[in-house]
Amino acid sequence: MRRITIVAGARPNFVKVAPLIRAIQKTSDASYLLVYAGCSDDPTLESSIFDDLQMPRPDVYLGVDSTRLNEITSRVMSSFDAFLDHHPTDVVIVVDDLASTMAAAIVTKKRGLKLAHLVAGTRSFDMSMPKEVNRLVIDALSDYLFTAGVKSNSVATREQSDGAGTYMVGNILMDTLRFNHSRFVPPSGFSLAPSSYLVFTLNRKALLSDELKLQHLLVAMTESCGGFPIVAPLRPQSQSIVSRLVGPSSAITYLPPLPYLEFGWLTSHAKGIITDSGNVAEEATFNGVPCITLNSYTEHQETVSIGSNVLVGEDPVRLSAELSRMVRGEWKRCGLPDRWDGRTAERIIQIL
Repeated sequence: MRRITIVAGARPNFVKVAPLIRAIQKTSDASYLLVYAGCSDDPTLESSIFDDLQMPRPDVYLGVDSTRLNEITSRVMSSFDAFLDHHPTDVVIVVDDLASTMAAAIVTKKRGLKLAHLVAGTRSFDMSMPKEVNRLVIDALSDYLFTAGVKSNSVATREQSDGAGTYMVGNILMDTLRFNHSRFVPPSGFSLAPSSYLVFTLNRKALLSDELKLQHLLVAMTESCGGFPIVAPLRPQSQSIVSRLVGPSSAITYLPPLPYLEFGWLTSHAKGIITDSGNVAEEATFNGVPCITLNSYTEHQETVSIGSNVLVGEDPVRLSAELSRMVRGEWKRCGLPDRWDGRTAERIIQIL
């Protein structure tokens, strides 16, 4: 029986891990252990996340709670190395591009074990970003590179000395969306009708820290929303910054961070979305909801070339123009990229 260890480094990883666990549970040829780099009482893990995703809690918590990237790397390396002393495994699956992901990848290869990277081949080509360094290291070490689309697949194949380990398996976020779509529920007390509101999310630290630039974007957004209410489920720090920069505004309705099933309903029924999140843009493409991303690049170019996503960078003039098109219902035609069909986890487990 194939023994698989799955390492999750932060809350968003669980959305991609849940389909893998379901796929493993359906086969008699593999078993798994789920390891979380953080603590069991991590405040970013709301109590509902595992129930919403219908997945078990982690088997092991490494207990690393630092926010300093190099300290996270060293502590996860030490803790994961100790974990492997007592838990033999045939292959380790790491997710995305966090410092904890890179740390687990390094330990895995120093142990001479097989390493699989989900989602591989994503690049910003900006070496000033710590995550870009993590991506390069993890992909270089991995035996299996599981990519979400054509562009990522070509990057991973080009950068590997042996492209035989690269597999375009599709976007595993779509597995979770398809599985849960019928279970989405409106946020508690939410009264707006579908397609009568816009959704705004903001998490990127670089944008939150440049308050003058952010203020210009917020003014453009509130002035170009065409009377549509803007619903903003924001974490407390982001909400505090946005509300201070915007001032009293009837255009924005703030919500607390939402459970997965409620957030899924909110975004899938919106007129459009303004976000700085790649995951939100990917889900918008699946749902066919117009999406504006406040960034100059995306890890998944398919959301732009095929899907419903448009990049405006941090340019308030471009944001205003695209948002005006969005609320007028003049958005581009879009489709679903290849292999975004909800069967990514099945392909991965078959390969392993």
